[in-house]
Amino acid sequence: MSDLNLVTSPRYLRTSEAARYLSLSPRTLEKHRTYGTGPAYRKIGGRVIYAVADLKAWADVGTRKSTSDPGTGTVLPAKRHAPIAYAGKERR
Repeated sequence: MSDLNLVTSPRYLRTSEAARYLSLSPRTLEKHRTYGTGPAYRKIGGRVIYAVADLKAWADVGTRKSTSDPGTGTVLPAKRHAPIAYAGKERR
């Protein structure tokens, strides 16, 4: 692989590294993953990895210019939210 490919290829981080990148605890990032409120991730075997571009995109959703700026989106807290219908039925 040439040096050019190394520069342009996506960089992946494990949970602890991704949490450090976002200034969160690894446990908070795990909760976001469980509740579906966190950044996109990939599973390779039993390992969870995050692309740096996905971490940045998720964090950028919360970008604001002032306290009165409604922004374009909201980064949800790492907690359970209203249940989502599954195949037209409530989950048990």
